[in-house]
Amino acid sequence: MVQERTLPKFDVTTAQIEKEEGLRLYKDMVLGRTFEDKCAEMYYRGKMFGFVHLYNGQEAVSSGIIQGAMRPGEDFVCSTYRDHVHALSAGVPAKEVMAELFGKATGCSKGRGGSMHMFSAEHHLLGGYAFVAEGIPVAAGAAFQSKYRREVLGDPNADQVTACFFGDGACNNGQFFETLNMAALWKLPVIFVVENNKWAIGMAHERATSDPEIYKKASVFNMVGVEVDGMDVMAVRAVAQEAVARARAGEGPTLIEALTYRFRGHSLADPDELRSKTEKEFWFARDPIKKFAAYLTEQNLATDEELKQIDRHIQQEIDEAVKFAETSPEPSPSELYRYIFAED
Repeated sequence: MVQERTLPKFDVTTAQIEKEEGLRLYKDMVLGRTFEDKCAEMYYRGKMFGFVHLYNGQEAVSSGIIQGAMRPGEDFVCSTYRDHVHALSAGVPAKEVMAELFGKATGCSKGRGGSMHMFSAEHHLLGGYAFVAEGIPVAAGAAFQSKYRREVLGDPNADQVTACFFGDGACNNGQFFETLNMAALWKLPVIFVVENNKWAIGMAHERATSDPEIYKKASVFNMVGVEVDGMDVMAVRAVAQEAVARARAGEGPTLIEALTYRFRGHSLADPDELRSKTEKEFWFARDPIKKFAAYLTEQNLATDEELKQIDRHIQQEIDEAVKFAETSPEPSPSELYRYIFAED
């Protein structure tokens, strides 16, 4: 079994959240989980092809960062190849994400991106990236343009923050170190979010890095580094709000290491035989959705019936997304060379 780090403690007694936001976070997490479960079903039924990497278990990170601390649709989000749920949290409609997975023209990337390349200019989703660490410098570029527009061009509304998501495996990549150095030097409004799910495909994190505590690497760039329980949406939300506030105030970037776990294999083609049953059970017991549902009911922010109603509503939304994807048209062969270059 891979050695487990002690999850950071979060003081729930000091946490404050209104009912409306609590239900919104719960809805976003359930949307992500239900969507991914349906993706698995559709994949095994032969409705989608290629590599499909699911996000089950990590929902508290996407929801806590994007929905809990940012301005979806205004701030920027840069994802990885595990990008479906980031797209949903950023506001891309479930039907457009599903249609993209089906390779249909109504998909958010016009059926040309598929699972690993979700993109939506409208929702400021800067893309999913198949190559490890590929999105990190892209996120820095987005953050730079926000800073440039505000400080050089004098646009007072250019206070957008960019969230850059990547896995633990990306933190041994040169782009990670080069970009963090540049972001710190230029005090870019970006938060780097390491979704440390303990495994880089089949390589255990502790076996692949000289220092497994990734957040400590921020210190060499004179950057704030924070470790958080990535299975607790309230904890993620709290550290993300602080990081976003620093970025908007011009105080530079933050490195957030969210300790989380993927409940499925690396991709749907992965039989998931390398991780021990004991390790999986350790993390399954910390399911972020069940944990947050219990929090909402204990704090009298929601009843069991209200949560079940959300579950039913989300299931209906996902079913409709599948119907939309199935009935949408294929991309026209006449547009084979479209979207290669910018259009007027």
